[in-house]
Amino acid sequence: MSILQALGSHYERLLANGAAPPYGYSVERVSFVIVLSGKGVVVDVLDKREVRGRVLRPLRINVPRAASRSANVEPNFLWDKTCYALGVTKDRNTQAAAACNRGERDAFVELHEELLRGTEDEGLRSLLTFLREWDTEQYAGLRYATEMLDTNVVFRLDGVAELLHERVAARELWGRYLAEKADGQRMCLVTGAHAATSRLHPKIKGVKGAQSSGASLVSFNFDACSSYGMAQGDNAPVSESATFGYTTALNALLAHDSGRRVQLGDTTTVFWAEAGGGEVTASACEHLFAALLEPRHTDAAEGARLADALNAIADGRLLSTVQPELDERTRFFVLGLAPNAGRVSVRFWHTDSIGALARRVADHWQDLRIEPSPWKAVPAVRELLLWAAAQGKSENIPPTLGGALMRAILTGARYPHSLLAAVVARMRADRDINGGRVAVCKACLARDHRLGRDHSLGYEKEEIPMSLDRDNHNPAYLLGRLFAVYEGAQRAALPNINATIKDRYYGAASATPGAVFPLLERGSAAHLASLRKGDKGGLAQWFDREIDAILSGMSATFPRSLRLEDQGRFAIGYHHQRGAARRPAETPPQTDAVQHQEGSA
Repeated sequence: MSILQALGSHYERLLANGAAPPYGYSVERVSFVIVLSGKGVVVDVLDKREVRGRVLRPLRINVPRAASRSANVEPNFLWDKTCYALGVTKDRNTQAAAACNRGERDAFVELHEELLRGTEDEGLRSLLTFLREWDTEQYAGLRYATEMLDTNVVFRLDGVAELLHERVAARELWGRYLAEKADGQRMCLVTGAHAATSRLHPKIKGVKGAQSSGASLVSFNFDACSSYGMAQGDNAPVSESATFGYTTALNALLAHDSGRRVQLGDTTTVFWAEAGGGEVTASACEHLFAALLEPRHTDAAEGARLADALNAIADGRLLSTVQPELDERTRFFVLGLAPNAGRVSVRFWHTDSIGALARRVADHWQDLRIEPSPWKAVPAVRELLLWAAAQGKSENIPPTLGGALMRAILTGARYPHSLLAAVVARMRADRDINGGRVAVCKACLARDHRLGRDHSLGYEKEEIPMSLDRDNHNPAYLLGRLFAVYEGAQRAALPNINATIKDRYYGAASATPGAVFPLLERGSAAHLASLRKGDKGGLAQWFDREIDAILSGMSATFPRSLRLEDQGRFAIGYHHQRGAARRPAETPPQTDAVQHQEGSA
């Protein structure tokens, strides 16, 4: 199923649930209602804004679909901004009402003169009379004159609850107008039916980084993109109704409160389930997938349900045994979008059953597991990207990395090589070797091993340990452990030191150990000698045993350099050694320095 077909099917689901407007309508933000008498005189102005937090927000209602306009003058039917509907706008200098000067008011009147001519509906006749007799000088006398400037307004007949655009006569007029305005019929590439095609597709709003006014998912505006002399949407004919359906569904998914979108770097990801098994099942699957991607650590009940689902996956049980509403066979769709000038580009498109997707996300979490654990609960996917970004800021996440990471999670393929490279580079640059970054290194290497890619990629085929492995003789892993012991000895000998060897030498030690470790070895000998002279002889002996045990598994010389994957192993060994729980027989006297070494992991 194509992207547009899947979105069209989702639109039918939204329409059946009353969550989407019918064809020819759109959900827009409306702030005020102008109440007209039967003679077209303004009786009152009603404020329809809602209080959300401490801010007044416009009411979102179904209105005849918005005109597609950028620099052109194009009015809406039975609603619009005050510049079109009333001929006034806010003056940039004085913030007072000023007359519009581009013909917006005239265009609004002309459209309604054309559509409402000869109507017998009382409400529509009152609007027509109002438009003919309205003078912008009257605006200052209206209620909410200042707040209403440049907001969207609708109209209502006094004494009647429904708005003018909701009246039966208005809906019939609007339907006939759309049919007359439609272009010639061609076969729709989405539905396969012969129908009027859409030359300009409505804008997609909500993709982070795209234009605030919206961007196009389907568009042709260069000669090089056209064929056989066709213009715009004629190059890929999609019917008006199919166009309306897919754009409405996608805009609903992209809404910030939809609960079906996740931001991963520059990639805005939306997801939804097929409702073949019923609305309850589809919603349950969507909530499960959202929880898998972004666990809510503050919601204990949600965390318990998620843990039960993961245990069911690990045990090979059906998800329905945990939550009866879940059906593993439910078809699921995941779409990743990114900005591209005035357009929206597709970073990835994946369809599968919710059961298969849940198992792959569980595999992702398993690959991330490391001891000591750097988190109380599994992190959201977007946190992995922040660990790869300078200063941990979302705007510094490498481009395309979010889409590549999501593809790897959904398909079970290897993680993008750029993820490991970015995390290792950040650890070397800012010397912040936190557990989250080390877990990403472990996940990249563990997945390559599980998929059998480590040998084909040219490095040694061996399992990546989850916790401290004293039998692991990988040189990079041992060097990371040794570096952690040297740092511990330094902290014990110099408890008030501001910058340790990690702050000064981690980057060089993890990349070119042959040039750095002889220096660290000499420094460690001096630190241990200082410990023996004081009252910490037992601690010095423990450090000596750890160093001897590590060096016994290594060759006589330190390697000159470590490749990227081995720098990841270096970080894993460093993390394991710093945070490992020691056996009672191995535990040295508990000094502040040792406690700091264990707790800082």
